[in-house]
Parts: sequence; C-alpha cells; structure tokens
Amino acid sequence: MTNTGENSEPEDDDSASKPYQVVADQNLESSDNSPPKPSVTATLRWWPAVVLLVTMALVRMLPKMFESPELPVMMIGFMGPATIGLLLMVWFCFFSRATLKEKLVGTTAMAVISVVCVALLHMTLAGMFAVVLVIPTGLAAFAIGLVVMSRKPQWRLPVALTMSLLAYGYWDLQQNEGTTGAFKSQLLWRWEQTAEQRYLSELADRDQVRSVSLDSTPLDLESAEWPAFRGEDRNGVVSGVSLASDWDQNPPELIWKRKIGPGWSSISVAGTRIYTQEQRGEQEAVVCLDADTGNQIWEFTYPGRFWEAIAGAGPRATPTLAKEGVFALGAEGMLVRLDAATGKEIWHRDLKADASREPPTWGFSASPLVIHSLVIVHAGGKGDKGLIAYDAESGEIKWTAASGDHSYSSAQLATFADQRGVLMLANDGLQYLDIGDGKQIWAHPWEFFNYRVLQPMVVGQSVYFMTSMNEGLRRLTINFGEDGDWNASEDWTTKNLKADYNDCVYYQGNIYGFDGGVFACIDAETGDRRWKRGRYGNGQVIVLVDSGQLLVLSEKGELVLIDASPEKLLERGKFQAIEGKTWNHPVLIGNRLYIRNAQEVACYQMKLAD
Repeated sequence: MTNTGENSEPEDDDSASKPYQVVADQNLESSDNSPPKPSVTATLRWWPAVVLLVTMALVRMLPKMFESPELPVMMIGFMGPATIGLLLMVWFCFFSRATLKEKLVGTTAMAVISVVCVALLHMTLAGMFAVVLVIPTGLAAFAIGLVVMSRKPQWRLPVALTMSLLAYGYWDLQQNEGTTGAFKSQLLWRWEQTAEQRYLSELADRDQVRSVSLDSTPLDLESAEWPAFRGEDRNGVVSGVSLASDWDQNPPELIWKRKIGPGWSSISVAGTRIYTQEQRGEQEAVVCLDADTGNQIWEFTYPGRFWEAIAGAGPRATPTLAKEGVFALGAEGMLVRLDAATGKEIWHRDLKADASREPPTWGFSASPLVIHSLVIVHAGGKGDKGLIAYDAESGEIKWTAASGDHSYSSAQLATFADQRGVLMLANDGLQYLDIGDGKQIWAHPWEFFNYRVLQPMVVGQSVYFMTSMNEGLRRLTINFGEDGDWNASEDWTTKNLKADYNDCVYYQGNIYGFDGGVFACIDAETGDRRWKRGRYGNGQVIVLVDSGQLLVLSEKGELVLIDASPEKLLERGKFQAIEGKTWNHPVLIGNRLYIRNAQEVACYQMKLAD
C-alpha cells in the first residue's frame, strides 16, 4: 500500500503537468502558424524637433536683439533658419522613429513640394529670399505637423505635408517690393498693383499736353542752387537758412505732391527747375519738373532696368548740373549728357563697355562729379578702369585710374594743404587723386569686401569716413611734409557711429548721423558718443549751419526738425511728409524743401525764423 501511494504521487504530478504542456504547445503552435499582426508604429521622438524649431525661431530673431548687429550675427539670422530646416529633415529621416515607408514618402513628397513651390514663386521672392524665408517656413511647417500629430500614425504624415504645402502656398501668393533698412520684407499679395505699376497707369492716362511750356532758352547752371548730390560740396550743408522751430504754430505747408517712379536718386535744383531720375517699366528716365507745380517739363528715357532684391528697381545716382548741361548715370551704367532746357541728348557712354564689367551687386550708383570740363564717375573696372574721367564736351575718355572693383559712393572735391583734388571711397579704401590726370596723391587702405556707400566728410585737414555692416567711422589727419611727402594718418576708429548708407553731417565740433537705425551724436575730436536716441530708421539728414538745426527725413517718410546740440536730442517738430520707404536725401533751398522716395515726390514751403 505504501509503495502504491508513493508511486501515485509522481503519477499525479506528471498528469497535472500535462495540461500545462499542452497549453504551451498549443500557444506555440498558434504563434507559429497564425498570420502576423500589423505592427503599431511608436510615437515619434518629437522633442528633438521641438528643440530645433525653437532654435530656428531664436536664430531668426537674433539680429533684432541688437540695435546694430555685426555681420556674423546678420549672417546667422539670414542663413541659420535654412540650415536648421535641413536638420529637421535629418531628424525625420534618422532620429524620429518614423517608419521606413513614412520616411521615403515624406522625404520624396517634401522634395517635390519644395521644388515646385519655389519654382512658382514671384520673381521678387526667388533666389535669396527663397533660401532665407520661403524654404525654412515650408520645412518648419512640415516638422510642426509631425510633432502635433506624433501619436497618430495614420494622420501625421498627411497633416505635415498639408501644413508644408499651405506654408509654401502662402509665399507663392506674395510678391516683394524690397526690404526696409532692418531687412524686413515689404510684401504685397501677388495680384495687388505695386507702386510702380500704379505710377505707370497714371502715366498712361496722363494728358499729353504739357501744362508747362518747353522753353529751349539755354539755362545758366553755373549758379544752380543745389547742383549735385548732397549739394555743391556733397556734404549736406545748407547755408543762409533758419527755420521757424515751432511747427505747431508754423507747420510746413504742402505746395505739391505727385507720384514718381522707383529710384533712390536725390534732387538737383536750378532756379524753378528740379532734376531727378526714376524707373519707368523697362526704361530708365531723367526728368525735369517745374519747381512750383511739380509738373513735368521734359523727360529723357532709354532702355534699361536694374533690379535687386533689397532696394528693388531704379537708378541710384543723382543728376549733376554744370555749365555744359545735365549729367546723369543710370544703374546699368548709361552715362548721359543732356541739354538742361530741353532734355535733348548730347552724348552718352556705357560704363559696362568702357570699364569692361557688369553692374555691381547694387548697380552703378556714382553721381557724376563735373569739374574743369571733366565728368568723373566710379566704374570699378579691372586695372586702371576704376575711376573714369570723360571730356564734358565730347564724352571722350581723358584719363582712368585704379580705384577698387566696386563702390556706391561718388567722387567729390576736397582741398588739403592748398591742393585741390578728387576724393574717392571704394572697397579698398580712401584715395586722393589729381584732377587733371588722375594720378594718386595719397591713399589710405581699409579693405572691406562688402559695400561702401557713404560720402567722406572733410573738416579742415581731417577726413571722416565710414564702412558699412557696423565697422564704424574712422578719422584721418592729412599732412603734407616739408620733404614733399603726403601722410594720411589714422587718428581713431570708433563704433559709436555705424551707418550703412545714411550720411552724417558736421556741426561745431560734433558729428550727427545714424548708428544703425538710431540717430546719434559723437564728438568729432575723440569719437566719444554724446547721445543716441532718435529712432528714425535708415533715414537721411542735412544741417542748417546758420541756425544750428538738423532736418531729418526718416525711413518712413517723416520730416523731423532737431536742434544740433551735443547735450541731448531735442525735437522741435515732426510730421508725415511722404508715404513709403524713404532712403533719398532731402534738399532745402531757401524756404522750399524738396523730398522724394521710390513712390512720391513733394515740395513743402517751410516757415522761416524771424
């Protein structure tokens, strides 16, 4: 009995274990033979994309965090978002946990969407803007869709692609009229008329009968009140005028205002005639207007259209008035001499041919300098074709001189040690040349690969000149030694006044101008800052030396009257004078103020002080 009981326990154990074995075998059999279940895609690893998206937004805002961002900061702000957009695609392809099918379909679809939508962009948003704005927006929208729908496998890719398509589509519906000085795009819907198109429509409907008769009587331009860019000496100085400072009681009075074509030219004035340049569709134009009414007296047009993405279309230079007539340089290099009374062409030259080069990045911008029957312009050709002097009567080349391969400044007259010469600022530095033959008298090297726009400012035996992209202002002292050698020694370089294309003025030991988009005053002797306050964007300024007043034309077209005081900024008056982005220099003749931008030109009568 005992043995039987002992033997029965193992039997019970064995029999008890068999059901478990059967179940295990059944499960194994079922697992081996049943069809595989569809795999459930895991939630995307979304946090790296969020980090990249936040970084993209911060990089885009980086230049705005500085009043005057340095060039490296600007480049990071421009190119950083596109680089981060590519990193978002790297995350999606390698680190997102998306399925292989999602990666293949998503990457292929994004490539097709990007190529097609960029190809459909308006021409004003192609190229640089596509890289800086459009592509980063499309890639960011794709990543945002993936992050938002990261837990919904069947929806995330369609949603992400739809969001990207909408983002790209927004840009396809836009056009760009250029940027502000802070590089903010001026966008219009694609179907809207631009300011230029509205102006061309007005020209087409304008009565062809002139309200001002065309008088062919020769004009005396030798006594022109404002014969050239920034005045006779190209320094923005107005003499013999004192304005009433209480604009609440004595506001400027609008005499006339009219539309004008694109262009960054200023205005030249002789008696009752004013001269400027503009773009008219596929033609550049030099125009003469009646100073009392704004009506056109004559026009001279020729084929040519220069356009770039920042400033847009139109001439950059200002006509120069001399006894021989009107001399004007177009943005594509057409230099013309015209009869001041009728606008009839006397001769023309093409800088592209004479200097064997294409227009520089921002177009030919030098306002002609006319002196001793020579017309001197900067062309930036190789070798000795940098600066070219033409005979004012015939247009023949009289001399050429090496002068950097690009500059957007203009040649100007200056006198040092009783010797008069030509002062020229180009990308390789500042140089002083003989008027008669173009031989270099002295030079100060300060190479800069980017653009130089501003005019040198001469005060006694000192020269102040600036370099764009926040490189600052430098003062030189020019000496002529007893041994007959010239010396241009650097006194100091300061970043207390950093302008890109906004000229400064000098008054009683101080310099007033734009430090980035903020108006400022520095000590002309030391370069130390006096104050920095007025936020007028990238505007322009002239100085009334008899009254110690400054007239500022802001980037938004506001006119501001300021005391030229080193103590503080004191505004005497301010009002909106013209509409639109305004980079053009104002002109004041007696009580008449002439201003313009790429959309409007106007004349105001200013109240004079008692």
